[in-house]
Amino acid sequence: MKAKFLISSLLLGTAILAIAKGDPVLMTINGKDIKLSEFEYLYHKNNQQQVESETLEQYVDRFVLYKQKVADAEAAGIDTTDTFRREFEGYQNDLAAPYMTEDTTYKWHFVEEAYERSKKEININHFMLPLGTTPEAKQASIALMDSIRTCILNGENWAELADRFSSDPSKSRNHGDYGYISACSFPYDFESEVYNTPVGQISKPFATQFGIHMVRVNDIRPRSDVHAKHILKLFPQNATEEQKAACKAKIDSIYNLLKAGADFEEMAIAESDDKANAPRGGDLGWFRRGRMVPEFENVSFSLPDGTISEPFATQYGYHIVKKVAHGLPSLSEMRPTIENVISRDERARLIHENRLNDLKNKCGFSLNPNFEPYVMSALTANGGYDSTFVVDKIKGAAVPMFTYGDKRTALLSELFAYLNPKAKIADVSKAKDYVMAMMNPVAEKILGDYNARQLVETNPEYRNLLNEYRDGMLLFEISNRRVWKAASKDTVGLEQYFAANRAKYNWDEPHFKGIILSAKNDSVLNLVKADIMTLDPATLTDALHNKYTNDIRMERMVVKKGENPYADYLAFHEGEKPERKGYDAFMILEGGLINQPEEMSDVRGAVTSDYQDVLEERWKEELQAKYPAKINKKVLKQVK
Repeated sequence: MKAKFLISSLLLGTAILAIAKGDPVLMTINGKDIKLSEFEYLYHKNNQQQVESETLEQYVDRFVLYKQKVADAEAAGIDTTDTFRREFEGYQNDLAAPYMTEDTTYKWHFVEEAYERSKKEININHFMLPLGTTPEAKQASIALMDSIRTCILNGENWAELADRFSSDPSKSRNHGDYGYISACSFPYDFESEVYNTPVGQISKPFATQFGIHMVRVNDIRPRSDVHAKHILKLFPQNATEEQKAACKAKIDSIYNLLKAGADFEEMAIAESDDKANAPRGGDLGWFRRGRMVPEFENVSFSLPDGTISEPFATQYGYHIVKKVAHGLPSLSEMRPTIENVISRDERARLIHENRLNDLKNKCGFSLNPNFEPYVMSALTANGGYDSTFVVDKIKGAAVPMFTYGDKRTALLSELFAYLNPKAKIADVSKAKDYVMAMMNPVAEKILGDYNARQLVETNPEYRNLLNEYRDGMLLFEISNRRVWKAASKDTVGLEQYFAANRAKYNWDEPHFKGIILSAKNDSVLNLVKADIMTLDPATLTDALHNKYTNDIRMERMVVKKGENPYADYLAFHEGEKPERKGYDAFMILEGGLINQPEEMSDVRGAVTSDYQDVLEERWKEELQAKYPAKINKKVLKQVK
């Protein structure tokens, strides 16, 4: 595929007909009017992205050709295929998202909140009681927690009460004392209660999905993380004293080299047994207290910035730590981690709900007051929810669910694709709640599509961007059909072009043409050599592949010196023996050096590229005859 076509698909594009007043028609191609605003947008964008700016006349010629290609794609029906429509809808939704600022703004609120909370570590005591499986059980837990809270406020010991009553599994080791915690480590609703409780006070009982909780905030301190690197020499699990001593001798040797001026990062890459971080010079990134084993944490946090520790032991082996810095990573550094946490907790649901509510407000959503009563009545008559209800009462039902936009109506039948026809819910009330809940994903899809369509009409920037993608998709597919794939598939045309232009493809140095066979070891290679003497040359490669399968690899190639290390070593007798992990024995299976290409396939890439140019020129002539452009010269003079 040629770069110039890809560049064109990014730099060019077309916009849906502009609707602004005073936007004259600049040109017409295949019956479609192209407005001045559309052309100006793309002309200026093109000049910003070009290394060397084009003149207006040059760009007009290229723009016209592009529009002619898009017209040819439309004439071929590419824009009406299911594949195109699905892909384009996906792009449409993705491109619309940044213009729905409320979703982004609301998410950013949570990111900033999490970062601000991350600046503090809070020392807490924790108490938990079971949530209960019924509303009555939940209220009983809350009442019991209230009583426990009163006891603690009256001076009773938190740890003793936690040991007796708390359902927190960790109480056996911490007795309700969590020590210092930080943001993004606990569920969001739990974290919010902690960060909103003043120092020295006890929260009121609160519920999460895990139970009924109560926390006491004992202290707040600034959080300070460490950015460190390390070199590790592992010793085996249950290591003997002799093994530990040998490991200590190795780490001491490394430490002496570091003291003598050796580069820490280079030593980590070469010597560290921490394979995950050694390639990065032993870089562990930023970490906070509680994330490393105590011995490692104590050394890392006590070192001055920029210094290297003496060797020390942990349960894993011997370490040398280099402390890079301390403090708190920047918002930009922490943002990926924060956003990952947000995407997996309660905040993701809140962001989603906010977006849906915003969509409803934007699109004039109005729930049909008769919708819920109809669902309840239909479920009651059916005796609950089952496949009969879905087919008889939902599929094809013309009952309005809600209205939106300019009096548009979403019907109950649109729920059909979202309901589970195999589910059975005998309780009518629960069945009604399930059906009503399924209305939200339907509303989100319908309102999202409607909002995206409205953006096309109200937001010129989005309109132009969307159609750059649309026309880029059309250009790619039609160019693939008419030029790229057409050239590669036209074997007869390639052969004829090569025969007529053979002198263009002469080489100025010899090439190796043949097959190089690699074997897993010398033993396999010797067996292959023995078989070659007995096998039919016409079916040699197939026979070897069938017999040795993954024990050998065969690579057919046409290369000059310097393009393949195996050909360099075997055919050109240059360089050292190359290494191929797992296949370290190799030979020339067939072929040798040739001075000039023997057939078209020897230079297929170059011939195909040149033949594409031929097809492109033929197509260009066809387009100019089929879709002539009518350009209004007076309007062209208005281009700014």
